Amino acid sequence: MKYVKGILTLLGVTLLWIAISVYGALSGWWLSSIAPKGDTQAFVSAIKEKIHAENKGNTAFILIKNGEVIEEDYFASVDTVDRNTLFPLASMSKLFTAYGVMQLVEAGKIDLDAPISTYLTRWQLPESDFDNNKVTMRQLLSHTSGLTDGLGFGDYEPNEVIPTLEESLSNPRASSGIRTIKLGIEPGTEWKYSGGGYLVAQLVVEEITGMDFDSWMQQKVFVPLKMTRSTYEYLGDLENISKSYNSDGELSTIYRYASSAATGLSSTPADLIKFVQALSQPTSDNHDVLSYNSIEIMRQPIGEKMGAAIWGIGTMLYAPISDRDFVFGHDGANEPANTALRINPENGDAIIVLVTGSQLLATSVAYEWTLWQTGYPDFLMFEKALNSALTPSVIGIVFIFLCYLMFFLKQRNKSRKI
Repeated sequence: MKYVKGILTLLGVTLLWIAISVYGALSGWWLSSIAPKGDTQAFVSAIKEKIHAENKGNTAFILIKNGEVIEEDYFASVDTVDRNTLFPLASMSKLFTAYGVMQLVEAGKIDLDAPISTYLTRWQLPESDFDNNKVTMRQLLSHTSGLTDGLGFGDYEPNEVIPTLEESLSNPRASSGIRTIKLGIEPGTEWKYSGGGYLVAQLVVEEITGMDFDSWMQQKVFVPLKMTRSTYEYLGDLENISKSYNSDGELSTIYRYASSAATGLSSTPADLIKFVQALSQPTSDNHDVLSYNSIEIMRQPIGEKMGAAIWGIGTMLYAPISDRDFVFGHDGANEPANTALRINPENGDAIIVLVTGSQLLATSVAYEWTLWQTGYPDFLMFEKALNSALTPSVIGIVFIFLCYLMFFLKQRNKSRKI
């Protein structure tokens, strides 16, 4: 019995240390920042070196401090890229959609917690085992609506006819597999990524405003913010664009997408700088620009993963900066484009990274910024953070085992002497 108790104690202490190691990993204990905290020059140098090594196509890198641009760099393998070059934003489009919806919330035309079915006449969610009338706009924009489509919208060739919004809702083209936009879990109970939810949100905007989504966003979001080149038009028909490259640095097709709200926006570094400034330095005297209160609501935590807050209203909550606030923004990835925008609301610092030719470069650069800013790894890099727990876990387990072994041998020697 004595030996059994000893083994159980050893097992308990080992599991406790593993739990501490994992907690430490998610808290950034075992991770090293790419540059010393506060050393902007060292951070910029390290990031530029990283981009030079990994860039296969085009990359735009903008660093903002206290709301003002302090670094702006462009890397192009073949093209000429500048602050007015259009890049596809992929899923970063969702952040702009949420911003537009919040304009309608401020105008009293949308209730975030009302059933979205009350706004819809052109299409309704298909019947399921769950109550469609429980789905709200707050849930759609935070991926907590119970929709389980997991879209991922598929590519359309340049000469293909883009389906209507209703056709996409009923039969979406997915990036992989066959997906249906319908409830698969109880609304409001779980975070589950749903690009389809943003198709529904797009339809709500059109139903309420009586305008097509693209035109309404131009009129109510881009024009007031002086975002002069941001567009949902097909990128291949426009000038001064970042061409599409694959991961080998070879030119590839510029695809089209059947979801403006979820993945269809293209924008420029110059326009995104204005958007970041609107999100980090909102004013109360301009009614065409979203208020500070609404932006605060957008980054209130709703969706959770592994017990950590990861999603607000159209915002990714990357890492905590206090008990109640987060570095926020949105990433995007449509092969071969990758985008990242992150803002620290505490100090107005931000980063914008736009890439064609890599599925991860923008996200990994922005991750380095988040770690450098806060000391925390962002949730998109949970796997990397968890891997950092391996070495301390092994060292701790070996140490615990050796301590137990020494204690066991000492106790056995005492018993023999007696």
